[in-house]
Amino acid sequence: TMIERTRIEAVLNRIRPLPQADGANIELVDVRSDGVSVHLIGLGQCKTAPLSMHMGLSDVLREEIPDFGELRLV
Repeated sequence: TMIERTRIEAVLNRIRPLPQADGANIELVDVRSDGVSVHLIGLGQCKTAPLSMHMGLSDVLREEIPDFGELRLV
């Protein structure tokens, strides 16, 4: 089943204020049947930030969208 872009955007819009408070953002790049590609912007010098963001985003998307596949960072 194709994941609906609007459902992904709705989840990201609820999450965005958290990274935006620290000057970062999440850009939705691509939606495919097997998952979603996002670009993380402005995470700064913290080397664990992308991993933490990836894990947190994956968890929320899987919780909100049961048929969600893989989250890819691009």
